[in-house]
Amino acid sequence: MAELKTKRTTASVTAFLKRVTDDTRRQDCLTVLRIMKRATRAQPRMWGSSIVGFGTYHYQYGSGRQAEWFLTGFAPRKQDLTLYIMAGPARYKPLLAKLGKYKTGRACLYIKRLTDVNLTVLQRLVSASVRRMKQARSRTS
Repeated sequence: MAELKTKRTTASVTAFLKRVTDDTRRQDCLTVLRIMKRATRAQPRMWGSSIVGFGTYHYQYGSGRQAEWFLTGFAPRKQDLTLYIMAGPARYKPLLAKLGKYKTGRACLYIKRLTDVNLTVLQRLVSASVRRMKQARSRTS
């Protein structure tokens, strides 16, 4: 079985965010950093070379493969700011209806800039996902 390429590292989150060249994207990252830190009560850690993650949980695939992953996180990508909503954004349709402009993937929320979304709703969405992931983690521990 192939090993996960994205793992928690000891790289500096601060140094990584300072390298974000677009000022608006960097400020958006700092805002998301505060939102996720508040929701998880965890310190940010780098996962791989480009993801900032908060907290951890252990999961197991149906195949038996197991891994550690972050409860929530984000990555400043070229096209969008990617937020990892590990419980899956689709389960939060009432919140998404109030969020603003975004796109989703299976566990990702893609936002061009934070001025496109309601930050209070974003905070609630991240917090709800983190709560759900922590509850799932405690049921499997």
